[in-house]
Amino acid sequence: MAYASLKSAPKAFDQHKRLIVVQVAAVLAIILLLFSKPALAEGSNGHEALETIGFVMVLTCFLGRLWSILFVGGRKNDQLVVSGPFSMTQNPLYFFSTVGAAGIGLMFGSGLAAAMLGLASFLVFRFTARKEAEYLAGKFGAAHAAYAERTPRFWPNPLLYRDEDQWMFSTGALRRTFRDGLYFLALFPLIEVVEYFRLGGHLPTLFTVY
Repeated sequence: MAYASLKSAPKAFDQHKRLIVVQVAAVLAIILLLFSKPALAEGSNGHEALETIGFVMVLTCFLGRLWSILFVGGRKNDQLVVSGPFSMTQNPLYFFSTVGAAGIGLMFGSGLAAAMLGLASFLVFRFTARKEAEYLAGKFGAAHAAYAERTPRFWPNPLLYRDEDQWMFSTGALRRTFRDGLYFLALFPLIEVVEYFRLGGHLPTLFTVY
């Protein structure tokens, strides 16, 4: 169900700075990938296990973001969405993105990279979520206060889940999210290619990441 308020709302939070931070983090992750190697030997059982877990996490991110966009796409700042994934957490898109960021580190074969990427994403999205909550509270008032009181801001609680019989979604928003999610999935073959060139001695190894 969605709620709306007749009161004037403050200006929506500008996410331009958040996007810059995310882009910088992505560049640093690429540098890490190209010029380092994981402590676990590539091809070993431990390395392959971390890669598999990481891929599952990235796939969960991809599907979770699509699921979330089905509910909120096109009206994030116009309506207060409180069903589907938004009934378990106020910020399912940010949660799934953080899962995907940590998964990228595991696909590389590094627990440290996973922790660093996951923590960086969590901190950025936590700040953004707080700013967005202030905006939504000003726009939807008591409805948002009641929603925020019963729903965790970040970590989902599956016991709170509830759905809608019918729901309209934005095909444009779904298409954009699908396209963005492909970047996450494309990292898996990219990492495999980098591993191939590194094992062949075609890429310098500047440091080891545990």
